[in-house]
Amino acid sequence: MMNNYRTDLLYREVQRFRQVWLWVVLLGISAVSIYGVVQQLILDQPFGNNPAPDIFVLIIGLIFGLGFPIFFYKISLTTEVTSDGLYFRFFPMHLSFQKIPLEDLKAYEAITYRPLKEYGGWGIRYGAKGKAYNISGNRGVQLELSSGKRILIGSQKPEELAGAIGSAVKMLRR
Repeated sequence: MMNNYRTDLLYREVQRFRQVWLWVVLLGISAVSIYGVVQQLILDQPFGNNPAPDIFVLIIGLIFGLGFPIFFYKISLTTEVTSDGLYFRFFPMHLSFQKIPLEDLKAYEAITYRPLKEYGGWGIRYGAKGKAYNISGNRGVQLELSSGKRILIGSQKPEELAGAIGSAVKMLRR
């Protein structure tokens, strides 16, 4: 795992799902789930016209009432550029950093894109233009690898990220 103490760290960005609309939806679902648990298991009143068994209500309450909000709170996309490559980790899907060696980069460019139309949304996504790792917004750096593979790394500061990649590539060529 990369850390903040590396002397060759040129860029670091950590992004998290903090969009208000997402949290309104998540917490609304969470509130309904927890309400169902309280009503049926604590107040002993059936939840709905055709109530589910208590164990099912408890499982749904744990998954949607607690699990999803915690999961989305913990998700992060960390991007780092060092003198030997670009590293990224989409936690908790990636427990360690994924490395793209600078030698494998054919091209890179800060871009504005349409997350829903081009990749189907945010997260780890696949689209006609390749694979995307994004948390929010519509900006990022489009990478083209020597193999022809394309990867989009979402960023709130794509010009800075592209600049750091450029600096690292220049250092490599020296």
